[in-house]
Parts: sequence; C-alpha cells; structure tokens
Amino acid sequence: MEFLTVNHSSFLIAMSCVVALVAGFTGLSLTRDLSEKPMFQKKAAIALAAIALGGGIWAMHFVAMLGLKLPILFYYDAAITLVSALSAILLVGAALILLHFAQRTPLIISLAGAIVGIGILVMHYIGMAGLELCRAVYTTSGVVFSSVVAIGLCVLAFWIAYGKRTKRNIVLGTICFAAAVCSVHFLAISQTNFVQEPNVAEFGPAMSNETLALGVIFFSFVIFGACLWVSVTYLVAPGSEAKRPEPQPAPQLNAELQIPCEADGHKIFVRAKDVMFVRADGHYTQIYTENERLFCVWPITVAFKRLLPLGFLQTHRSYMVNPARVSRFERTKDKGRCLFDRGDLPPAPVSRSKLKMVQDVLASHGGAIGA
Repeated sequence: MEFLTVNHSSFLIAMSCVVALVAGFTGLSLTRDLSEKPMFQKKAAIALAAIALGGGIWAMHFVAMLGLKLPILFYYDAAITLVSALSAILLVGAALILLHFAQRTPLIISLAGAIVGIGILVMHYIGMAGLELCRAVYTTSGVVFSSVVAIGLCVLAFWIAYGKRTKRNIVLGTICFAAAVCSVHFLAISQTNFVQEPNVAEFGPAMSNETLALGVIFFSFVIFGACLWVSVTYLVAPGSEAKRPEPQPAPQLNAELQIPCEADGHKIFVRAKDVMFVRADGHYTQIYTENERLFCVWPITVAFKRLLPLGFLQTHRSYMVNPARVSRFERTKDKGRCLFDRGDLPPAPVSRSKLKMVQDVLASHGGAIGA
C-alpha cells in the first residue's frame, strides 16, 4: 500500500483554530443565565448554542481540511459531509439539554462533556469518510490518543464553564473546548495516512474543494456574527446596564381573611397570617400552621388567587409560603428552600425559575434571616 505525501496550509490551520475558539465562546455564552428566562427563550438559546458549538466543530474540521494538500485531485461526498455536521449539532444539543433540563450534578456535567467529546470524534470520522478518490488509513494509537484527549478536554471544559457560571470561567471553558476540537483533528490527522482510491462510492453528489469552501466561509461568517452579538454583553459596563426595579416589601397580610379547613371531622377557619405555608395535595391543599397540618378544600389555583395578593410567595408550582414566617432561605446552584420558625416543619422547595424573585423579596423582608 503506497501512502500519499501530505502537506498542510499553515494559514488555514491557524484559521481553523480561530473558528473553534469563536464557536466555543459563542455557544457557551448563549447559555448564560437561562434559569431566569422564559421557557421558549431558553429552548431557543439552547438550539442556537447547539448550532454554534456543533456547527463550529464541523467548520473547524473542514477549514483545516481545505488546507490539506495531496498530490492527487480529491472530492467530498456532499451527503456524508452534511451528515457529519448534523451529527455534531445533535450530540451537542443532547449535552446542553442534559445540562439545562436535568439537575446539574457532577455526574451530569461529566456526562455532558463526554457526549460533546464523542460528538467531535463522530463528526471527524464521518467527515473523513466523505473523501472521494482517496481514502484515510488510521492507526490504533492515533484513534485512541485523540479520543482520550478529546473527551478529557471536553469534560474539563464543561466543568470549568458550568461549575460556576462566571464570564472568566466561560472564557477558560472556551479555550478548553477549542483545544479539544483542534486536538481531535490534528492528533488524528498526524497519525492518518492517505491512499489513492480509484473507485468512487457514490452516496451523494460529489463536492469540490471550491464548493466546500463557499459553504464553510458562509457558516463561519454566521458564527462570527453571532460571536459579535453575544460579545456585547461582556463589553457593557455594570453601571450602564438597565437597573432592575427594587423589590418591594411584601404587603401586610389581611388578618381578617379566614381560610376554611377541616380537622377531625370539624370545620375550622384559620387566619391567613397564622399560615406558615401551603402545599398542593391533589385537587385540594394542605395548610401548615405552627402546630397543625390542616386539610383545605381549596385547590392550589384558588389558594394562589386568594393568597398571592395578600403577600404570600409562590416558590414552586405546588407551594406557597408566608414570607413573614420564613426564618431562613437557603440557595444552592439551581434550587433553594425556605425554612420556618418551627424546626419540625418540612422546608418549602423553591424552583429554579422562582429563585431570583424569592431571594429579592425575602432579602427585603425583616424576618428572612440569611436570605
């Protein structure tokens, strides 16, 4: 088997690394602060980030491949080239869905990084399979080494970028992501040989380097434009940002409102200000006071309608708390909980979408120690 002589364009190698950096920065920046955004905007941001990251992996690979110089004329299979791009976008999208719709534990972050690393590998080898009139011959050491480095660097990139969502960590995560993408290509190519293949397996129409260059340049312009768009948020000075309205103190509860409850077969009425929190229980609710847990015939929707105007806080789709009776607010990365005066009462959970609102209100309320 006679191997072909291989050379590379230094300029296109450098440009491929720049594309990987820009794509990583764009994708990781698009997913900032998603917990505070509406669901539709959150889904749209994840989809755009998947296209930026996955498409950036694809663009980096083929910018570098445009710099590949062989002593023969060769083409690319257009259908296989498109499949390689879609595979990268879909696998990156699966990783982002895990990160933003599942509880972000160390296992989830590591799994997401590993999925992205696998996506880079899948894209590379599917893209290489699209070569026509020549064929890539791999070595075991090159495949194994590039795979380990890619997955390891992607896990590290996501640990840095998602361990703590700061601008500095996003930049560091971008560098690790770009290093992972570039290492797969160049470590694998350095151990890859090429042989002439006279027979063409026609899976899709043939595509020349010139046609591929037009597609790669167009997509690279899209990524660079998106990068400029997200970069604006890093350049705005903190003092020039629109000020958020100051949280208003919780209104005083109406002491005369009586909540109908049942206990031991008797109907009783509880004052709203004596309620610690309310929890949904099927089509009814449970009312927690200092000493009792009472059954209430109100469904949770009616409880929200009656009690939210009086100053109660909805912390979860199934919970509502009396802020005057909250003694402590505890927050972790993506969730929180409200603790009460009585230590034997269970805490009320705070969902991710309610964290900012609950924290602001309790911080302005005198009884919320540690909010």
